[in-house]
Parts: sequence; structure tokens; C-alpha cells
Amino acid sequence: MRWLTFAVMVVIGIALAVLGTTPQPPKADDFDPSAFSASRAMDHVRIIAAEPHPTGSEANAQVRGYLVAEMEALGAEVSLAEGAVPERSLARFGRWSGKAPEALTLTNVIGVIPGRNRTLPAIALMSHHDTVYGSPGASDDTAGVASILEAARAITAQGATERDIIMLFTDGEELGLLGAQQFIDENPLADRIGAIINLEARGAGGRTTLFQTSKDNGAAIELYGDAVSRPGGSSLASFVYEVLPNNTDLTPALKRPYVAYNLSFIGRPGLYHSPKATPENLDQGALQDMGDQTLELTLALANGDALPEAAEDRTFFDVFGIFLLHYGTVVGWALFAITAVLHVICLRLNAPGGRWRSLAASAVVILGGGLTLYIVNAISGQGAGEGIYYDRLAAIPMLEVQALLICIAALAVSAPLWAGRRGSIVGVLIALAMQIFVPTTAFLVVWPLLLAGILGVATGKPDGAIAKVVSVLCGGVVLGLMLQFGHQVMQGVGPDVPMVAALLAALMVPVLGPMIPAVNAKRCFLIAAACLVGALAIATWVRFDPVADTVPLYDSMKG
Repeated sequence: MRWLTFAVMVVIGIALAVLGTTPQPPKADDFDPSAFSASRAMDHVRIIAAEPHPTGSEANAQVRGYLVAEMEALGAEVSLAEGAVPERSLARFGRWSGKAPEALTLTNVIGVIPGRNRTLPAIALMSHHDTVYGSPGASDDTAGVASILEAARAITAQGATERDIIMLFTDGEELGLLGAQQFIDENPLADRIGAIINLEARGAGGRTTLFQTSKDNGAAIELYGDAVSRPGGSSLASFVYEVLPNNTDLTPALKRPYVAYNLSFIGRPGLYHSPKATPENLDQGALQDMGDQTLELTLALANGDALPEAAEDRTFFDVFGIFLLHYGTVVGWALFAITAVLHVICLRLNAPGGRWRSLAASAVVILGGGLTLYIVNAISGQGAGEGIYYDRLAAIPMLEVQALLICIAALAVSAPLWAGRRGSIVGVLIALAMQIFVPTTAFLVVWPLLLAGILGVATGKPDGAIAKVVSVLCGGVVLGLMLQFGHQVMQGVGPDVPMVAALLAALMVPVLGPMIPAVNAKRCFLIAAACLVGALAIATWVRFDPVADTVPLYDSMKG
């Protein structure tokens, strides 16, 4: 019966992870006209992304004309704003095409849909209409442009909003955020904005997630959680993005006191800047997800009595896309305290020496698993030389399987140590450190440990019906969270630092211990060996497989 309970837990965990990482199906052309339809948005995508349209190109001018016509059809007040492309950006264009142009002109396309009260701060929806050289850019960033056009159409179908809505389609983003910088620095409309939503993409599918906000985001996060029916994102993603050397068009806008949201999807990562980033290869479910979130958030901002004010940054994460869980620092400390108490009780329930065996198990998974992840990732080609960034992006699905196999191997090797054990000293210490130094990321450890603590205490009488139900539910939720977070981490930074997966695997130790009282050590080592062989086979394949045919044209021209 223990193994049956374990099997049910695994099924629930996988189902929840799939729910949390899979976009909903696209809505059809004849769907409710006051709602967002990816099928309708795809009409824009097919026209705009028919061919590459970098800044200054004739194709870019044609896209600009299309945008002007579409915004005028929505009743928007349309204007264009031009600017010169600086030398450093001309040099970048030259590295793309093989020859630097003498001059280029960027052109922002701006449309204002009047609201009922034009004295109120406006809501801006921003995405860039230019592409890199050689890519049609169906995802980056035509998906954002189409989402705004379709969301604006749905809004006008419902009637005027309280505030003005500004559609800002910037140019020159791929050359260095040029259009956004010009708008923020020079355009008078920038002074009228109260809140701004930027739409981006790195890839061509997956869930749309909130990965960056303005500072002091407490009230802004609360509004997002209330407004969006299927939220995505986390304060962990926001923290990771902030420490990485990345920028989007929102970067210049953050100099202003706007309430700001940055939304993006990063699935199908091999199609980032790819010549194969065509309308046919864009995940329409991802487009639907982006559009729904944009529409719901825009309506909440545009019709609100007041815009969110600055408040303490909040911890937030979506629970399998069902709802957004968010709270402040005080609640974060309370959750940690409850978790710590539960794990003290769990450790006391262990047989003599059990707490140290549990400690050793966590150490084996974190240190041994992390080291193995590092070594096998190096075998797969990480650090093998320059010019492999996009090829590594294309390999992310394989690298995810590789990391999963290594995590399973680490758990199997340590199984004789954690079987029948409760609690995690290592986990509580890591949670404490995160709560002190990076409190908005501590949920990654605190919530799995909290559920593991509940499971460990409830299964003090392992044969009871309540114990089985708690095991299945708590274990399934923890596994689902770990798979969801693991998938998101691997998509974001997996090619470079897959070692993070070892920490997620270690959080399963206090869940599995109470559920599996004993294991056969020999079988565990055989499972681990098989998983390692599989991981090494994947690493070797990734290392010697030909360069992906999805790499950008300018990258394939090197050498």
C-alpha cells in the first residue's frame, strides 16, 4: 500500500506540474468579441511576421503602416516619433548583416484610445515592432504587438475605459532599447502615464509569466492577483531577472514612477531570434495566455478608482496557474516559524540517529547531485566555446531530461539514508538564510518544507487513512511545485546553472522519507546507475549533435 500511495502521489504531482506549465487552448475567431482571441490575434501575427523587419528596413516601414491603420480603425489618436540610430547600434546592425549602414532611422508608433476621464494618469501597453536581422519575429515581439492590438479591440468592444490607454509600439529595441529610451526621455505622453505593461518573449511558447515589476510592488502584485484569472510568475523569477545582465523596453521606463509590469513567455527557447520564428511555429496557447493576462490587467488598471501605490515588496508565486499566492515579510517569517516547529517535531519522531541520517541524505542530494549536474552539464558542452548560446537554448528540453535523471539518481543513492526519516535540518537552515537575505525568494524552500512537515507529523501513525490522504495530497503538491519550479528554472538558467535542480530535489527528501519506510539498497543503486547512464547519453548527444538549425542567421554567419 505504501508504494500505491507513492504512485498516486507521483501521478498527482505530474498532473499539477503540467497544469501549471501548460497554456490554455486558443480561443476561436468567433469567440466573445469582448474577450481576447488568439485566433483573431494570429491575423495580425501572420501579416506583421511575414518576413524579418529590422529597424530601417522597407519591411519595417510596411509593418509600421499596418500598425497605424489598425490603431486608427480602433479609434486611436495615432502619432509617429522618429529618431536617429546611434553609432554603436549601427555597428551592432553591421555585425548582424555583415555591413554596417551609414545611417538608420527608428520610428515609434503610438496610439491613444481616449478614456472617459482624460485628466487621469493613462495606462500604457508597450511592445517593440522591430526584429533582429534574419528573423520574422513571430514571437519576439510580434506576439506582444498582436496581443496589444487584440486586447485593445476587446476593450473598445466593451466601451470606453475610465483612463486613456496608450499603445506604444517601439522601434530599435533589438538595437539597444532605442525607441523606449527616446519615448521616456522626449515624448510628452510619457508624463501622462501612471502604469505601464510591457510584453516580451524569449522563445515561442509556454506560460506567460510576470517576471519583473516596479519597486515597492505590494499593491501592484495584489491588483495583478485579483485581476488575472490564470496568473503566472513569481518573485523568484523577478529576483533572478534583476541579478542577471538582461534588459527589456521596460528598463528605461523604470526610471519613471510608473506602476510597472513585465510579462513574457520563454518556452520553445530554440526559436529565440531564430529564422524559424514564423507564425506557424508560434504556440497559439502562449499567445492566448499573454493576451488574456494583458486584457484583464489593463481593464483593472484602466477602470480602477486609483492606481496601486508604493507598498512593501511582496513574496508571490502562482499555484499551478490556479491563483496567485502573495504575502508580506511578516507572514513570510510566520510561515518559516511554523515550518521550523513542524520539522523539530518530525526530527523527534525519528528513531535514534535518524535526524543525522536525514541530514546526510540532504547533503548527498545537494552536494553530490549538484556536483554531478555540473560535471554532466560540462560534458554536454557548457563552456565549450563562444557562439553556442543559441544552440544551448535549443537543447534545453534535452537538458531538462538530463537534469531530472541526475536528480532521480541522487535521490535513489541517498534513499537508504532518508527512507523512514522525517524532517530536514538542512532545508530549515537554507530557508532561514533565504528568509533573512532574500525574503521574497524563500517561498521556494519554505512551502515544500511546510507541506513536508505537515506530512511528517500526520504520518506518525502511518497505517491510518488520514495519513495516507495527507501523504498523497501534500506529497503530490510538493512534487508538482518542484517539477513546475524546476521546469521554469531550467528554461531560464538551466544551460548555465542546472545545479539549482539539486536543491529542488533535496526538498523531496522529507516528503519521501515518511512515505517509504524502507528500501532495497541494491535496487536503489541500480536505479541510480541507469539514470546516470541515461544522463550521460543525453549529454554526449547534446555535445556532438550538429548545431541546431534554429540558431539566428547572424550567429550562424560567424567564422
